[in-house]
Amino acid sequence: MPALARFITLLVFTLAWVCQALAIDVAATKGALIFSDDFSAPEVGKAWRILWPGLTVANGALDISQVKPQHSAVGLVAVGRKDLVIEFKFKLAAATSINAVCNDSAFKEGHGGHICRVSLSPRQIFLADDKERLSHAIEEMKKDPVRKAEVAKLVAGRSKNIPIKLDPERWYQLGIEIVGDVMRVSLDGKVVDFLKSSGIAHPVKSDFYLAVSGKNALFDDVHIWSAEPANAK
Repeated sequence: MPALARFITLLVFTLAWVCQALAIDVAATKGALIFSDDFSAPEVGKAWRILWPGLTVANGALDISQVKPQHSAVGLVAVGRKDLVIEFKFKLAAATSINAVCNDSAFKEGHGGHICRVSLSPRQIFLADDKERLSHAIEEMKKDPVRKAEVAKLVAGRSKNIPIKLDPERWYQLGIEIVGDVMRVSLDGKVVDFLKSSGIAHPVKSDFYLAVSGKNALFDDVHIWSAEPANAK
């Protein structure tokens, strides 16, 4: 009975997917507070390292604007943990994109030491395992058109696009939970999606940074905690 066999096969795969999703989609427990800034001071705090200019504090919020065409404006803070919970408020304003990135400054096998990121733009949220998709080995392979299919296979599942419309003039609360090889993202307290990929489990994220392309993206109430799975004992 081919029809019944197809139905059973589909049911098995569906149940397996649901079980995997439920196992992965578990909130992290916040541990020690690593960093916090509500931008109540008149200037950018000393804990922020400005890699590319364009960070100011105005009206109790951090304003990040790109001032050099060759690179986004970047503000970085040290974290030094493997698993993290990151929360901040943001408003896109005139910015074309915001990148919330975890790096490891000691990791030299990939572009800029990037490990994972969440990118925000007016029409999508993008999740990525940068360690695997931006490795120097992958970048070299991309230069050879013959290896296009091989590259596509290696980077498959290393990123995810979530179509969503973000109002540039509205404040949102973003949550990023990184535990093991899973990065889960929420917006205004509601889960958006998650990415499961091996590079996310890199043993240490030495720093976290916000990068802005365009003008006047605003941020407030940035908090970073160490994290562990919610069901850990």
